[in-house]
Amino acid sequence: MTASSERESTASDGPRSRPPVLEDPIDLAGLRLRNRLYRAPLLECAGNGPDAVDRLIDHLEPAAGSGVGLIHQGATVVRSEGGCAAPAMTRVHDPEFVAGLGRLTDVIHAHGARIAIQLEHGGLRSMEVWHDGYRRAHPDLDQLAVSRPPRVLRALDRLGFLEFSPRVMGTAEVEALAADFGRAAARAVDAGYDAVHVAGANMGIVQQFLSPFYNRRTDRFGVDPAVGPDDTPGVGVAFLERVAEEVRDRAGDVPLLTKVPSEQPTLPGIGPHLTDDDAVAACERLVDAGFDAVVPVRTSVFWDMSVVRGRFPASAWRDERLRDGFREAFGSLPRTTAVAAGNWLESFAYDRDPGWNRDLCRRVRRRVDAPVCCEGGLRERAELDATLARDADLVGMGRPFYAEPELPARLLGDRAGPDTRVVCRDCNNCAVAQAAGESGVCRTPAVLREAGELRRRGAYDRPSSGDRA
Repeated sequence: MTASSERESTASDGPRSRPPVLEDPIDLAGLRLRNRLYRAPLLECAGNGPDAVDRLIDHLEPAAGSGVGLIHQGATVVRSEGGCAAPAMTRVHDPEFVAGLGRLTDVIHAHGARIAIQLEHGGLRSMEVWHDGYRRAHPDLDQLAVSRPPRVLRALDRLGFLEFSPRVMGTAEVEALAADFGRAAARAVDAGYDAVHVAGANMGIVQQFLSPFYNRRTDRFGVDPAVGPDDTPGVGVAFLERVAEEVRDRAGDVPLLTKVPSEQPTLPGIGPHLTDDDAVAACERLVDAGFDAVVPVRTSVFWDMSVVRGRFPASAWRDERLRDGFREAFGSLPRTTAVAAGNWLESFAYDRDPGWNRDLCRRVRRRVDAPVCCEGGLRERAELDATLARDADLVGMGRPFYAEPELPARLLGDRAGPDTRVVCRDCNNCAVAQAAGESGVCRTPAVLREAGELRRRGAYDRPSSGDRA
């Protein structure tokens, strides 16, 4: 099938006389989605305690009940130890715990929505690298590394901002990690999840395999020059290809998707890194390897504000209620101040650009015979429809759901005009608070007041359940 015929078939549920719009249904590898809006993966902060499933239901049911087509349950770690990039991430290594997540999938399905689980391991982005309290509580826990940490990260280790005790994985250990992704996918499918999303960006271990900045392996999981253009080192797609094999062997034909990074915002002089050309080439290779959809994203080689572009979260850094959590994370008040200062500088380098991944998604969409998902800075209904018309087959948002859990009720349907806009102001107070172990919720009073006023006016009211599917 050619890319042009795929574009026609994925949009075929809407009238052919016009481009697809947000309300049009779409099939994702046989999975019927009632519309093209998805809740992007977020840090859910539910953990694995006795209330974890109830917390996930509280977080995710409002989006399903208000009409979203697909929900991504974000950031679930495939192993019992290590790999958590932030406090209170949920682990999915335990079959009994994952079986209990069937209550969540049942709730989502009852509203006519679908749910994907995002599988992850942080590698050199894990808490055992950067979180002082976690390191002290787990002194013998090494970090899984694709290769020896890059020079600039070793310099941050010497300065005391990070603490490396890496264990570079041998080939057999890489195979074992891929198998853990497959086992987690199989458990999730048994619990009723409709799709599996491999976390391929945000500097987790999958991106570390993909990126020549991290990956200097000489075995078959190293960077493959044949994947990238002639003037770049290439892309290390072999690990993701092996994960796809494991998922298919253990979980069957569940729809499988992944983020694919371009490391274009990386600061000058840092490299080598993945370019847009590399990301396009990787998407082609991964679709050929069995991934049913891709999410091209621009990010960095570092865990920085390239992930959450927008304003410097000044009020969160000043919030006395978060001070103990920041001290626990960063080790001291001076170190917290230094991290906040770095965050402030990054806010100038990574200012918010509406739809900053759209042109990259457009390039990928022209080259692959699979749905392309676009997220990153989309905030208005008009932007969403324009993206569907030209750049992607599905569109998603993340942080706006913290402020408006029932956001789809305003974006979908007859009441949504082209100027309908989320209340999120990209201030990032929600995101930085998570480093202190706090839940992902909006913490900006002006935004919460606006959402409250919309609620009083009935903006989130939905038709009866019989009209929702």
